[in-house]
Amino acid sequence: MAIVKRLVLTLAITIGIFGLTGISKAYAQNISSGDPIQEIRVEGNQRIEPETIRSYMQINPGDNFDAQKIDQALKNLFATGLFADVNLRREGNALVVSVKENPIINKLAFEGNKRIEDDALQAEVQLRPRVVYTQTRVQQDVKRILDLYRRSGRFAATVEPKIIKLDQNRVNLVFEIHEGDITEVRRIDFIGNKVFSDSELRDEVLTRVSHWYLFLTNADTYDPDRLTVDKEQLRRFYLSEGYADFRVISAVAELSPDQEAFFITFTVEEGERYKFGKVDVKTTLKGLDPNSLRGDLDTTEGDWYDASRVEDTVQKLSDRLGNLGYAFVDVRPRIDRDAKNRVLNLTYDIQEGPKVYVERIDISGNVRTQDKVIRREFRLAEGDAFSTEKLKRTEQRLKNLDFFESVDISQAAGSTPDKTIIKVKVQEKSTGELSFGAGFSTADGPLGTVGLRERNLLGKGQDLSATIGISGKRSSGSINFTDPYFLDKEMSATFGIFHTRYRARHDRYRQMSSGFNTALGYDISEYTRHTLGYTFSADDIYHIDDEASQVIKDDKGYEFRSTLKSNVIYDRRDSKLDPRDGYYVNLETDYTGVGGTVYAVKGVLSGGYFIPFNRSKSVSLGLSAETGYIQPLFGDYLHFADAFQLGGQTLRGFADRGVGPRDEDAKKKDGSIGGQFLFDGTISLGFPLGLPEEYQIRGRVFSDFGTVTGTDPHSNVDVDDSGMIRVSAGLGLTWVSPFGPLAVDLAVPMRKDSKDETELFSFSVGTQF
Repeated sequence: MAIVKRLVLTLAITIGIFGLTGISKAYAQNISSGDPIQEIRVEGNQRIEPETIRSYMQINPGDNFDAQKIDQALKNLFATGLFADVNLRREGNALVVSVKENPIINKLAFEGNKRIEDDALQAEVQLRPRVVYTQTRVQQDVKRILDLYRRSGRFAATVEPKIIKLDQNRVNLVFEIHEGDITEVRRIDFIGNKVFSDSELRDEVLTRVSHWYLFLTNADTYDPDRLTVDKEQLRRFYLSEGYADFRVISAVAELSPDQEAFFITFTVEEGERYKFGKVDVKTTLKGLDPNSLRGDLDTTEGDWYDASRVEDTVQKLSDRLGNLGYAFVDVRPRIDRDAKNRVLNLTYDIQEGPKVYVERIDISGNVRTQDKVIRREFRLAEGDAFSTEKLKRTEQRLKNLDFFESVDISQAAGSTPDKTIIKVKVQEKSTGELSFGAGFSTADGPLGTVGLRERNLLGKGQDLSATIGISGKRSSGSINFTDPYFLDKEMSATFGIFHTRYRARHDRYRQMSSGFNTALGYDISEYTRHTLGYTFSADDIYHIDDEASQVIKDDKGYEFRSTLKSNVIYDRRDSKLDPRDGYYVNLETDYTGVGGTVYAVKGVLSGGYFIPFNRSKSVSLGLSAETGYIQPLFGDYLHFADAFQLGGQTLRGFADRGVGPRDEDAKKKDGSIGGQFLFDGTISLGFPLGLPEEYQIRGRVFSDFGTVTGTDPHSNVDVDDSGMIRVSAGLGLTWVSPFGPLAVDLAVPMRKDSKDETELFSFSVGTQF
């Protein structure tokens, strides 16, 4: 019986094939008879004009009925994406085109999305209202949405497109989204590593194993792009440790069956460890002595091979040669491998490089910040000879603006071999700040500040700020505006007003100061800046207690100060905001007496030096100090309000105005009177706390030291002025939190005078919007 069924089935298939073949041949003969087409008739169209459809077909009346041409016309109509179905047939000498148009999207919506906003999804998909709906485009957009969720770590997300049919061949398109949970990285394993343990290598990659405390970062979610970076991180780590043959054989991410976690496995081959052999410098540049460059070499014979030190040396040599006037040089490290002795002989080959000029500077990513704000920080202009040193300086200046989350500068080939295009891609960050500060002082009691600031006003790079501070002893307010390129010139202008009230401890006296200030700043050289300023203030000391110091009583009433200021700074720090390498020197001089009632000259010299201890600069030592002196003029005396004061932020562990000369008769009644000479400094070691870098949490240990001494009382006052250098030590924590910068300092006096006022703890937090 089974054999009979198979024979019947075979016969039926054979008849069917021959029957269809016969029909196909008959249709082909009919449609490709060679007769001319007298008419092309379009049916079923609603929105699209018949002439438009005929133009897509590329067949005209008078052409012959040809199966190949008609087949191509069918493909052309489908390729437009305008039609859901197309049928071509012959009726007499007429070619009839029957079409079914794809609908038009009336409205596009997303449902079920909570983690990603509609605007972000809308920017990702290609379909829009009033665009033709096609199944292919919908599936492409589904893939784009899924990719967006996967980049945020949600591999279990699903997207189901649904259409709601409307009249006039229109539809509403809805993407129903089930976001699912974040697909975490549950394990990171390494195969082939013998020298370094799995835990050591996990510290070198950016991807992290998921833990509860990583709630503020997405480093514990799988990201294919991050995995590519991790492979490079491993390679750079091993090359910095001397393993010149290291390679990553594979990096595999396996998704668990429940799609809730990834297991990542790196397979590596470490190879042998090498040392630097002979290190030499060769050049064909005229007038250049290779031996004069040996001081710029960071690679020493006998040290373990470190690829990063080779890169640093190449950069140093390029910068040095640029400073010597060699604008176009090519520094290439050539390595001669001695596998037997595990030595790498290194030669820095310096040749004349191709003459390359800047053709164009392209800027992208700045939505709010105007192009000119970025361009004016460039040390290169279009048409200039290309310089890596100037480009590096440009990147540093852009980062110092603190307008951008990231600054990426790259090069692209120009229209000719001797031209290059500089591409600058920035990612903007919030520049508006609403800050709050809080703390406690044994002298001031509770204290707080509120500040409102916009550092990139209207995207023009201008800085506008307003601050109010209140404590048990002090209240202050100020408004400041700075235009870094006043009148589009390379000159900054600052204008400000201020008002301060101060109430001394035990309310022995009160002090008030109101006024305005203005300043102009300009660059003397690339790293040297000069600022000229003027400040006028009306200062009043009043409500003086009978037991207050005679020095304070002598200053009762109003004094008017009219001060010219000059400030010169030479700054080679890697960052003004968070310096970890480099140094600076600053000289400030004030002359008070251009009008007003007070006459004096003051000078303050300060500087700092910062030393990184590793390549990433995550551990760095900072040394800073300042010294100042004030001298009354024209028979005037040192006013109490002008004397140097020390304590608080300038000498942590001691209260504001808690250190310095004191009136013996007022020693128990807030007798600090300040001094003519100031000296203070800080030694600070900053370091990471072992937490992910994304947290931006750093610790520090520090020691502050300083003194205020020297008095010029014009009245008969017994002064206690030991001149002792005070010392404090402490530790602190800085966290750039989602609520803004948070800083905590704990300092203990190590060397103090018995009459000094101390302060143990300070805390501040700000929030950004």
